[in-house]
Amino acid sequence: MNLHNLKPATGSVKNRKRIARGEGSGKGGTATRGHNGQKSRSGYSRKIGFEGGQMPLQRRVPKFGFTNINRKEYVGVNLDKLQELVEKGRITDTVTMDLLVENRIVRKNDLVKILGRGELKAKLNITVHKFTATAKAAIEAAGGEAATL
Repeated sequence: MNLHNLKPATGSVKNRKRIARGEGSGKGGTATRGHNGQKSRSGYSRKIGFEGGQMPLQRRVPKFGFTNINRKEYVGVNLDKLQELVEKGRITDTVTMDLLVENRIVRKNDLVKILGRGELKAKLNITVHKFTATAKAAIEAAGGEAATL
C-alpha cells in the first residue's frame, strides 16, 4: 500500500453538488432555485393538495351523504368457512372468539357476525357478537347453539 493507491471506503464519499457555495461551484447565485417566484423564496412550503392555483381535486369532487362516526363494523364469517375448519379438524364442538383469532379468521379486537352462506353439517356451540337470522336457523337446525357475547 502506497500513497498513490489509497482510496476512501466504498460508500463513504458522496458525490453530490454543494449548492449555494459560491459562483465557482456552478451552483451559486440562485442556488438552483431559478430566478423569481414563490418557490425561490426562503420559508416556502406548499400546502398539501395545492395544484398551482387550479381548483384542487379535494374541492372539485362532489361530496354527499352522511358518515356515521359511531358506526360499528362487523367482520363476516360464513357458515361454509366454519364447516371447512371442522373438516380440517381445527374446530371440534365450540367456536369462541379466541378460537377464531387463533385460526386467523378474525383479529383480536374485531366484532364478529356469523353469516348464512353455505351449509353447516357439524353440531357447533358458537359464541360471537352477532348472527344473521339464516345463520342462527342453520346452526340450530344442525343441533348447535348460537349465543351472543
